[in-house]
Amino acid sequence: MRTISIVNQKGGCGKTTTTVNLAGALAADGFSVLVVDMDPQAHASLALGINPDELDENLYEVLVEPAGATALSRIILNVSHGVDLAPAGIVLSALEQKLAAEHQEARTERLSRALDSLKPDYDFILIDCPPAVSLLTFNALRASQEVIVPLETSSFAVDGVQKLLETISLLMDRVGHSLSVRVLPTLYDGRTRYARETLGEIRELFRDLCFDSVVRLNVKIREAAQNGKPISLYAPKANGALDYAALAMEVSLGGPQVVASTTADNAESSNPEKREVVVEYRDSDAGDVRIAGDFNDWVPDRNVLSRVEAEGRTRVWVKVLSLPPGTYQYRYFVDGQWRVDPANQNSSAGPMGQTNSVLHVR
Repeated sequence: MRTISIVNQKGGCGKTTTTVNLAGALAADGFSVLVVDMDPQAHASLALGINPDELDENLYEVLVEPAGATALSRIILNVSHGVDLAPAGIVLSALEQKLAAEHQEARTERLSRALDSLKPDYDFILIDCPPAVSLLTFNALRASQEVIVPLETSSFAVDGVQKLLETISLLMDRVGHSLSVRVLPTLYDGRTRYARETLGEIRELFRDLCFDSVVRLNVKIREAAQNGKPISLYAPKANGALDYAALAMEVSLGGPQVVASTTADNAESSNPEKREVVVEYRDSDAGDVRIAGDFNDWVPDRNVLSRVEAEGRTRVWVKVLSLPPGTYQYRYFVDGQWRVDPANQNSSAGPMGQTNSVLHVR
């Protein structure tokens, strides 16, 4: 069971949107997910079709008393196939004052103890944190092994996230709790040069901490929330659904090392002689191009030699792969968007229904 907090002290960056739609995308991939709504505004609960005002109990009853952990299983609701919810309510905003007299260690471990009381029925627990570094956020971080920080593609948002990462680092040092932290670019409008340049700056600044997936601006995401559904159920072919499906793939591969299964064509030899394979992607407007496939566990540009050349105004991304004979599926990751290879007419349907380019190495 992996527990992931989605954190940012800035509102409007896609934090709740990411929690709800990543949960939906993971469930669509066959994982069981629990969404824990730690925000008194209860936006995650609302986005999953639950009106907090109609509930008799919520996370407050779980966190307010030392013995409240046993109440967690009682308040959990099933909201869709593969997705359960521990709902929030406005009363959560009174929790910090209610627990003010308690020792800090006891106050910040309430959620962790409650989650420990659950049977391992979930593959993932996603915690939607409030837009503030508060007692509720500390509880979420203490209960987690991983953190996702949604980051709007703007320079002001970058400055705020740098301060948040410093705060998380101080917390980890103070309580001796390790967290794996990654940054997710959101609200990306690839039509504007400003957004493309800012995305490049984010990748340069955070490097390996930055997800390869990028969540684009998409009105269908807002419509899905208004209808109380993850976008994977509301509009599965929309850009937002594709973006969160890509993020779910990255997240699911981001735990223990997974050895990717290869096609039958690749199983002929345990150690065949590798070939150097060169593929090229041409685009006059793109700023960042990477390649991912079953040859590198779908992690863009892993184990790939890459260089950029120019042909007049057109930029050419040259990718050099070292592969044994066999058949491989792949796609390009261009400015945060998955694309097939326009120079390769060979294609096949991937495991999630998306179209992948096919490469034959002989």
